[in-house]
Amino acid sequence: MSEIETIVDLAAEAVRAVFGNLDENVRKIEKHLHVKIMDRNGAIKIIGAPAQVEKASRIIRNLAEISDGGSTVTAQSVDYAITLAREGSEHSVAELENEIICRTANGKPIKPKTFNQQKYAEAIRNNMIVFGLGPAGTGKTYLAMAMAIDAFKQGDVNRIILTRPAIEAGENLGFLPGDLQQKIDPYLRPLYDAIYQIMGAEAYLSNCEKGLIEVAPLAYMRGRTLDNAFIILDEAQNTTPAQMKMFLTRIGFGSKVVITGDRTQKDLPYGQTSGLDVAIKVLEGIEDDIAIINLTSRDVVRHPVVQKIVQAYEEFEKKQQALNRPKHKG
Repeated sequence: MSEIETIVDLAAEAVRAVFGNLDENVRKIEKHLHVKIMDRNGAIKIIGAPAQVEKASRIIRNLAEISDGGSTVTAQSVDYAITLAREGSEHSVAELENEIICRTANGKPIKPKTFNQQKYAEAIRNNMIVFGLGPAGTGKTYLAMAMAIDAFKQGDVNRIILTRPAIEAGENLGFLPGDLQQKIDPYLRPLYDAIYQIMGAEAYLSNCEKGLIEVAPLAYMRGRTLDNAFIILDEAQNTTPAQMKMFLTRIGFGSKVVITGDRTQKDLPYGQTSGLDVAIKVLEGIEDDIAIINLTSRDVVRHPVVQKIVQAYEEFEKKQQALNRPKHKG
């Protein structure tokens, strides 16, 4: 196959950002697109097959846009730019840099890192109830938490309620040490971790003492009507149909609800139907104020190896389903 050569001119600072530490970014682009990339004093030379050279030049321009906008070119943004280019998407990863949901206690901006995440954040803004579905690492809970804290700070809601079912994943609660609160705290720890990072421990404790932020197991929602609150139900795949119905009928006026879950990772007893699965079937025909957003392995924003693990499991499970599918005799 014939090769072509093209030049992308960049400013010196953009070159450093695009190439990365020890040229790790361009090495990754070279590996995935099978091209050669060289810097000639700001003139970035790309050599390879025509289609691959075009994709590589688009990636480099997109990453340069991030740098020119004052943001850092991260490993995640490089990986996602490569994914977009390989899919033939016209989107630029730099487009995501313009949307800041809120800032952490340390001033770090929280932004959607994929276009599906951007769609998820937009759905939360525009709907009363949003289901965020997808594998681990796709930012389902973290982005919902950021949206909740932003709504709270803006005065759109009076309080934040974070809940998840306390499902015994291989361990019996009765054998864990401590009182009831100490027993259930490990199940709520991921929620604490996220809110500490975004809001800060002191602000969280202050608002918690005032009753403005509540972190509690799902069972504590029974018998309540939740008005003017931003409510996040995490790990919803571990609810029973009765629990999910109970939760959905607690929602009051002025409230916003985000329900997150990974339908492939259930800790329910064998044979128990997931309340999340039932809710999706029951509510999918209702278009007003309800949105269902599906995040995929492409939206994993943890270490790149996590994305590969998720994809490997998805492929394995598809093969297992195909093998277990009943065979009809012709």
